[in-house]
Amino acid sequence: MGSRQPTPNADHLLEVEDLRVAFRTEDGVVQAVDGVSFHVDAGEVLAIVGESGCGKSVTGMTLMGLTRSPNARFAGRATFDGQDLVSASDEQLRRIRGAEIAMVFQDPMCSLNPVQRVGTQIAEQLRAHNELDKDAATERARGLLERVGIPRPAERLRAFPHELSGGMRQRVMIAMALSCDPRLLIADEPTTALDVTIQAQILEEVRQLREETGAGVILITHDLGVVADVADRIAVMYAGQIVEQGTLDEIFYDPQHPYTWGLLGSIARVDRPRPARLPAIAGTPPSLANPPHGCRFRPRCPHAFAQCSELPPLETRAGHPDRCWLTPQEKREKREVAGQIGLAGGEVAAA
Repeated sequence: MGSRQPTPNADHLLEVEDLRVAFRTEDGVVQAVDGVSFHVDAGEVLAIVGESGCGKSVTGMTLMGLTRSPNARFAGRATFDGQDLVSASDEQLRRIRGAEIAMVFQDPMCSLNPVQRVGTQIAEQLRAHNELDKDAATERARGLLERVGIPRPAERLRAFPHELSGGMRQRVMIAMALSCDPRLLIADEPTTALDVTIQAQILEEVRQLREETGAGVILITHDLGVVADVADRIAVMYAGQIVEQGTLDEIFYDPQHPYTWGLLGSIARVDRPRPARLPAIAGTPPSLANPPHGCRFRPRCPHAFAQCSELPPLETRAGHPDRCWLTPQEKREKREVAGQIGLAGGEVAAA
């Protein structure tokens, strides 16, 4: 599995620095995103992976300005083409959203208007950001449905969302996201609840977007197997923080954080005997209203020791950044032992 090289670019398309997002709730302040930093270059696919509730979707929606509310608090920067998305006004975000940055949401049935035909919804976005009349926008919408592989696109323009299958609805969302040729696409769990055949087709659409337009892509998912054939780099999130970040090969072949080992170990292997049951990470993710002291993964980590009561920084100790107090030698030894019982993911084959 070779890692593809992103399009050379002197400046990052998107630069996120120390992003923090908190919400006031009845249970206290929930720190949904806690000091997240990453970048995306033009023509590059960055996958943000982790369990549900780790802050992946909040990160993506914050970049789109969709988490703004009276009970939300933000800090940090997210610079896109010289514009800070965190401090941008609502009017500035309206000009950027859909035209420069587009998002494919996790559940198209909840994201599409159920009482409007899909062609009307695509044409509405086209006319909002381009000087097109109704007929031109409708024809462009038909071409977009054809581009994403929907059969009989002229007929499907008149369909309501409930008249389409889950895979077709997701393709409509992708067509809408591509309608204005965005420079950055955020795809939030675009393959959730889809069968493996449709998953492969949706990921192919993401790959073609990157290759044809040079757009940067943020792919948000909980499944490392999904990103094995698509991503250039991977950021692993846990409890609102990035715990490991590296290239595709670094994360798959030389993972440094025990949480990453657990994610990789949960992928079914075709090159080993079939286990009675897949390995699972013990316990559940912590409440972000009252996270553990020190390493966020400490209560679930089988390798925790005294120093884990202090929060480890995200720093490079063995080739790429991770957030773990174990030394590189200790990690190699523990991964080798775990590998003997099928729990390590350092040699997981690409899906």
